[in-house]
Amino acid sequence: MPKAALHNLGCKVNAYETEAMQQQLEARGYEIVPFDQKADVYIINTCSVTNIADRKSRQMLHRAKKMNPDSVVVAAGCYVQVAADALKEDAAVDIIVGNNQKARLADILDEFFSGGREDVSYVVDISHTNEYEALHVDRIADRTRAFIKVQDGCNQFCSYCIIPYARGRVRSRRPEEVLEEVRTLAAQGYKEMVLTGIHLSSYGLDFENPESALTAGDYKAEENALYRPWLLRLIREVSGVEGIERIRLGSLEPRIITGEFAAELARLPKLCPHFHLSLQSGCDATLKRMNRHYNTEEYRERCGILREAFDNPAITTDVIVGFPGETEEEFAATRQYLEQVHFYEMHVFKYSRREGTRAAVMPDQVPEPVKAERSDQLLELEKRMSREYRQGFVGTVQEILLEEPAEIGGLPCVVGHTRQYVRAAVLSAAAGNTENCGAPALEAGTAVKSAAPAFDAGNTANCTAPAAAAGTAANPAAPHEHPAAPARGRIVKARITGFLDEETLLAELTGGPG
Repeated sequence: MPKAALHNLGCKVNAYETEAMQQQLEARGYEIVPFDQKADVYIINTCSVTNIADRKSRQMLHRAKKMNPDSVVVAAGCYVQVAADALKEDAAVDIIVGNNQKARLADILDEFFSGGREDVSYVVDISHTNEYEALHVDRIADRTRAFIKVQDGCNQFCSYCIIPYARGRVRSRRPEEVLEEVRTLAAQGYKEMVLTGIHLSSYGLDFENPESALTAGDYKAEENALYRPWLLRLIREVSGVEGIERIRLGSLEPRIITGEFAAELARLPKLCPHFHLSLQSGCDATLKRMNRHYNTEEYRERCGILREAFDNPAITTDVIVGFPGETEEEFAATRQYLEQVHFYEMHVFKYSRREGTRAAVMPDQVPEPVKAERSDQLLELEKRMSREYRQGFVGTVQEILLEEPAEIGGLPCVVGHTRQYVRAAVLSAAAGNTENCGAPALEAGTAVKSAAPAFDAGNTANCTAPAAAAGTAANPAAPHEHPAAPARGRIVKARITGFLDEETLLAELTGGPG
């Protein structure tokens, strides 16, 4: 039995595709081994979002060949798509597989080993296809939530971004195919689904007129297109699948958030109030250079719409510092704006010059030390705002999806996330004793200092309800009953009593699942 090892670089879409490729190989008889072990085949699903991502992709390809010089090294994904010619000349790489070809991986390897094809390049012109690649999964490595890829490609062409060239134009997965996969995963006990894509807000844009989706830059047409109802319809249908208790959405463009859209989402009790709205800058002049198609006032309005429709929603964002031409005044405007909008979390990136994009040749490139100093400022702001948002949950009762046992500050616990995707933990009780679940209530904002009850490392079931059959709703545990199943994957109700560490809330069970 040949051995294969896979390594993923990049986004959640890449992670989904890597999982799908692994399952292809398993079905074809490959034994999957960890990437740091000797294998016959190494598959690296590459990323090309920045020059740094390119470098990491090359490093992993060379590392694989060094681990076993006789192995077959497969470069797949976004870096392949934008650097195919260079990879053809790389002695560490045996096969290159571009985007929209990953579903053929097992067949490609069969061809290679049979000697049936001399050309080892499998790369299509991604900019001229409207075909959605048929990748499927029947399980996810993370056993508590499943990321479901529903869309690929992007038509936005932000001036700093290579992704439209690496991923092509907007292509959407048919709703019936999404639902089939969701039902399969729900039947195995997955309770939380995360709908994701390269540009999720464009889901369905290509359904009414596939050729129009190949035309980039018609933003007025996109604004008025039918993709918003298509995405809403998909969310509603996923919500109706038995066994699914939570739905999250991947990154959204702010333009999709209208009063009607938010109101429709708010009517779905399974939709988690956690929204990632990409911003990139809090300065209108910078946004214009970035070719972002909104201004700061419009963005602020969209956040207000979400906060009116949902009770204390978690709003997260991305911010780029040091974009070409960003002055001290522009950065100061961004910092002030971010504080005013007040996000739960911010992903702060130092601008990375990406060859092939318009921003790479813009004048007034910002020096690296300036980028680093600005990044540090925003990371400090993010840390403070994030804690302030978490602080607001102290004293409230929240639903927590328990995910894995952990030890924090020497205290054994089971950690998970609230519906807002705030990390929370329940302290583990002594084996067989659920009367002492959790810890005494803490003063708001304090951290745990006291010792925890003993923890049976082989039993993470304490303080949770017993397991239900796969795909069925959880049944409340009887008072003081010793559960027989692992806590992982359970949704429970708990009162937030304080902080266990800087990023983890302490929760005390109120009894029974949520």
